[in-house]
Amino acid sequence: MIAIIDYDAGNIKSVEKALQALGESVIVTRNARQILDADGVILPGVGAFGDAIEKLQKYELDKVIYQIVEKEIPLLGICLGLQLLFESSEESPGVKGLGLLKGKIKRIPASAGLKIPHIGWNNLSFPRDGRLFQGLSGNPFVYFVHSYYLEAEDEGIVTATTEYGVTIHASVESGKIFACQFHPEKSSETGLKILKNFIELIHENGV
Repeated sequence: MIAIIDYDAGNIKSVEKALQALGESVIVTRNARQILDADGVILPGVGAFGDAIEKLQKYELDKVIYQIVEKEIPLLGICLGLQLLFESSEESPGVKGLGLLKGKIKRIPASAGLKIPHIGWNNLSFPRDGRLFQGLSGNPFVYFVHSYYLEAEDEGIVTATTEYGVTIHASVESGKIFACQFHPEKSSETGLKILKNFIELIHENGV
């Protein structure tokens, strides 16, 4: 069973449908007990960093997320869900992120010929092996929708990058924390393979 954290941040239905298409049991909830009893947890999100942190705190889901990590339940952040795991974002100055991983969220710099927000398909490069990307070859394309990007402090946790006027840290892995800036649930067969890898990870011993 995978729990999708519901904090009014959108982008939940498509994640739920993708997991169900892969045969996984899914619950969309903000109930702490249900989340902490799940085999794995997904933190989705579309919207503004500051608003999202405010909603997590309103429902006391920030505390639940810290417990998820403490209990070593596999956690996958998607899009804004990735950004929230880090320390801060230029989108919301003065607002602290969850701080589970070290790094900053920065605005994609203006560049000739590049539209912001970045909406569309970009190919990934893999600076190191990531468990989410097992079985993928070459430089697969995935779907992005964002105006802000991750610059992780420790490049050792970065498992995928892409280029859009700047090098974007597109996916990270640290222990049982996984996160993608792109939307695997909207990334066709490549995205389904990434989600399938997450499902397989959570059902394996010693994930």
